[in-house]
Amino acid sequence: MTALVPSPVRIIGTGLIGGSLGLALVRAGVDVQVEDASPGTAALAVELGVGELPGEDAPDPALVLVAAPPDVAAMLVDRALRSWPRALVADVASVKSTVLDGLRARARAEDLPRYIGAHPMAGREVSGVIAARADLFQGRPFVIVPHADTDPRALGVLRGLAAEIGSVATTLDAPSHDIAVAHVSHVPQVLSSLLAATLIDPDEAALGLAGQGLRDTTRIADSDPRLWVEILGANAGAVSEVLGGVRERLEEVMAALETLQSDPDPGTGSRRALADLVATGNRGVRRIPGKHGGATDAWSVVVVLLPDRPGELARLLMDIGQIGVNLEDLRLEHELGRGVGLAHVSIDAAREDLLTRELADRGWKVADA
Repeated sequence: MTALVPSPVRIIGTGLIGGSLGLALVRAGVDVQVEDASPGTAALAVELGVGELPGEDAPDPALVLVAAPPDVAAMLVDRALRSWPRALVADVASVKSTVLDGLRARARAEDLPRYIGAHPMAGREVSGVIAARADLFQGRPFVIVPHADTDPRALGVLRGLAAEIGSVATTLDAPSHDIAVAHVSHVPQVLSSLLAATLIDPDEAALGLAGQGLRDTTRIADSDPRLWVEILGANAGAVSEVLGGVRERLEEVMAALETLQSDPDPGTGSRRALADLVATGNRGVRRIPGKHGGATDAWSVVVVLLPDRPGELARLLMDIGQIGVNLEDLRLEHELGRGVGLAHVSIDAAREDLLTRELADRGWKVADA
């Protein structure tokens, strides 16, 4: 039994997140009990190793994790608080203010200190317990969201939970969390879906010209509509606030384009407006933390031509390791019907010249080498 997380842990809701939490905790030696509104889903979770179904003589949980959508999380948290008067109860829903407000409206005042919010910042494009992974949270942020009445002991338990599943714990209050996830998760989903929706009208010939940029920007558009209706509805205020800024910038872009269409001569300021937008985007993207938490402006990207043959990617990665350069990130670009692909290798900027030179010496074709 681990000393970091009290045992047993009851997980209510065995979808992707609940299932992954169970797998990670079981691997860490924690006794996990599983519960789900669907008996079939709960049975599948047991077969997949997420935990065990609690029998009538099962010990009361020391920690309850409610892994349910925001619209039902408060009800399930309240039920857990009443059912197990000594347990700490946390929800892992992706929106926190809605859950906390709902809980304050229904829970007994004496129960509230045992509640604490949490949000493991991880996911996949596929859903359900069948997609659960024990390593889903490795290296990912784990947001702990206490409220004014939270028992300080609960913070220590949640930090232990984060450490046990390999996450990096951080603490925010509920409003700060909700505006943060609007910026980094919810608005990106809306914008990706908006962009993908424009692809309904073009014919096949037009779509045949699509490159990696379109794939990158629409990847998360292939998400579960039911899940996102609940998330966006629960965080409507924060999402609307961020989208308001997007709308202002979009109106500036449209005004610039309309001016260029009617008056393409220099002097209108429209070209500068477009350049400013792209430059601001450059600054924004460089603020996204990299693998080690630092901003990505400390990276360089080396583009390597990758023959479409078995073993070529493995050979490239082996060569990079032998050269002694640490790989920060890797993105592959491969168009259908082409005999080669591109490997976008992100590394420490100070090592770019070394890697470029050494790869070229080993016979790799490197862009601009």
